[in-house]
Amino acid sequence: MKMDADLLSEALTRLKRAQGQLAGVIRMIEEGDDCERVLTQLAAVSRALDRAGFKIISTGLRQCQVARERGEQPPMSEERLEKLFLALS
Repeated sequence: MKMDADLLSEALTRLKRAQGQLAGVIRMIEEGDDCERVLTQLAAVSRALDRAGFKIISTGLRQCQVARERGEQPPMSEERLEKLFLALS
């Protein structure tokens, strides 16, 4: 299913934030930073990625619902969306 970039702007923002956080984690490791600080930041990256993924799935669900309301064929089956959702958890 092709996704509309405008609908995914929030997910894109989250991904860019995670990218910056990950760069920070890499830098922390390279500089020998404290293990607890590194893991705290790594957990933040993981949460940001999870939230972006859930936002993408949510957008897909909305697109399918709109298609059904218009009497059109949804771009993806509910089963496929469910499988993608479960892949994130």
